[in-house]
Amino acid sequence: MPRSLNHVASRAKRKRILKLTRGYYGSRRNVWTVAKNTWEKGLTYAYRDRKQKKRNFRALWIQRINAAARQENLSYSKLMGLIHAAGIEINRKVLAELAVNNPAAFKAIVDKVNK
Repeated sequence: MPRSLNHVASRAKRKRILKLTRGYYGSRRNVWTVAKNTWEKGLTYAYRDRKQKKRNFRALWIQRINAAARQENLSYSKLMGLIHAAGIEINRKVLAELAVNNPAAFKAIVDKVNK
């Protein structure tokens, strides 16, 4: 019995991946094996960087809080210790937002925990 090939499905699969690699540089966009490898590697980068994005934002928030706390003559670690000891439930994202966009509210929090 002759071997049965499904050229329609094979070509459709290749077209789908080549469509996803539009905009890539050089042969990464139109040579099948290179494009497929590049696309697969891109998926691994995307998975990894979804995790790293969370780390990067947390680091950014900590830097912003630290900078604002230093203006109030406190270090980041001392401020966070005082906030937790005072029982104030506020996360770093919101605290950094206050430090950047509403310094008066940030100063009010610092004054409250310093008492």
